Amino acid sequence: MDTGLIVVVDDEKIVTSAFKTLLKVEGFGNAHFFNNPEEALEFLKSNTPDLVISDFLMPEMNGLEFLSEVKKMYPEVSKILLTGYADKENAIRAINEVGLYRYIEKPWDNDDLILNIRNGIERSYLLSELRKKIAELEAAKKELEKYSHNLEQIVEERTADLKQSNAKLEGIFNYCADGIVIINEDGIIEQVNPACENLIGLVESKLLNSSVDDYLFSKKTFISKELHKLDESELLLRDFFIKNPLSNVEIPVEVSFARINPEDEFKRFVGVIRDVTEQKKSDKLRDDFIATLTHDLRTPLLAAIQTLKFFLDGALGELDEKQKTLLATMQKSNEDLLGLVNALLEVYKYDAEKLTLAKTNFNIYNLTEQVYQELLPLAESKNIDFTIECENKEMEIFADRSEIRRVICNLCGNAINYTQNGGKVSIIIKNEGNDLIFSVSDNGCGIPQEDIPNMFQRFSQGTSKKRSTGTGLGLYLSRQIIESHGGKIWLESRLNKGSEFSFLLTDTVSGGIKQNEGSLV
Repeated sequence: MDTGLIVVVDDEKIVTSAFKTLLKVEGFGNAHFFNNPEEALEFLKSNTPDLVISDFLMPEMNGLEFLSEVKKMYPEVSKILLTGYADKENAIRAINEVGLYRYIEKPWDNDDLILNIRNGIERSYLLSELRKKIAELEAAKKELEKYSHNLEQIVEERTADLKQSNAKLEGIFNYCADGIVIINEDGIIEQVNPACENLIGLVESKLLNSSVDDYLFSKKTFISKELHKLDESELLLRDFFIKNPLSNVEIPVEVSFARINPEDEFKRFVGVIRDVTEQKKSDKLRDDFIATLTHDLRTPLLAAIQTLKFFLDGALGELDEKQKTLLATMQKSNEDLLGLVNALLEVYKYDAEKLTLAKTNFNIYNLTEQVYQELLPLAESKNIDFTIECENKEMEIFADRSEIRRVICNLCGNAINYTQNGGKVSIIIKNEGNDLIFSVSDNGCGIPQEDIPNMFQRFSQGTSKKRSTGTGLGLYLSRQIIESHGGKIWLESRLNKGSEFSFLLTDTVSGGIKQNEGSLV
């Protein structure tokens, strides 16, 4: 604390001069000396001292009066009074009246004086810091009292809001028409609502601590297995059934799961179970109607196409050019209609699960090459750069050849149709282990992001930017084919940059695996 501000007041210049020399020698560089106490008080109005040293006997104002004024301005500052031996009583009185730190008799001992100066400055600093801490504590206490009062009010308001929210949630939970079930990450049931009890046919007490797989099942997977794939997104499970253990009745349902609190270390999920019995009946009636209608349409369409072909072949006499053009147009229209009928029948077979895949081992590159050669004239007519890239031409896969061919034709045909003249379409075939990844990319018009989720839906015809003249069944049927193989099909696209359709078939690559140089057609 040697750097504290020191004020020395003595009417004798020889005393202040001696102080100045002594303090300078001892390293106190911030000391101020006055021979008049009035001048010292004027200085102290704008400067906060750490120590004040004053003589007792001064003509204008004695030391006791001077230090009293100093105390009014700076109560905590250390004050030292210089006094003669005869003034001892006055010095003792000053201790009580002005809070004197020390009095030192003249002549003083330099070592003792310097020690008292150092201690006095340190005392002033400690008292000042203590006063600051007390002020901070007082302010904190007031803030705490204010916060405590507000906190009580906030807690009351939040409690009321929470009770209201809980009442709403309890009402939704208890009176929801759909079944609601809460399970942990192992699929163990923790809570169900009355609708779920009615669906399963058991009361909550019988369902608690049992596995959800005991009551909700599918031919393809278990719910507990699917939950391990779920993190923060929602999971919708179709083609599930609830089995009533008392009546053995199976109810078709759709189940939607979501994680309750993604930040919680222990995973818990809420599932909404919807009875889709009536929807299934409606879908079946519709599909049966379409299947019957389209099946009955095939025979007259084939007959009409064959008849028109007889005319065009000249089997029934020569035709002029106008007649040939008219009959060819009629034949093309009937063939397009037959294609729509066939597509609807295929969709019906997949939806009704009446189609059995005829899986064989075949060379995927050779199949793609055949499709490529068929579509090449169409690509050349639009001056499109149409290529195949394949890492392994000997790659064989185990799948339904005709159905995979249908998917490849659809993806490549769409890419060529939606690519402008002079564009580029690339087929990319590669394998990762026993998995096949097949992609068709183009630099066409692209697809808006908001339309991408609908592209594989039934009767989806193009995008909001450009409509298709097709049936809207091609991509839907492709998805059905790939998913029936246990695979996945997806789309990546950027508007005005192009699109890439890809499908993945897992554990399907068989013999002939060897890494060859990439080839380009």
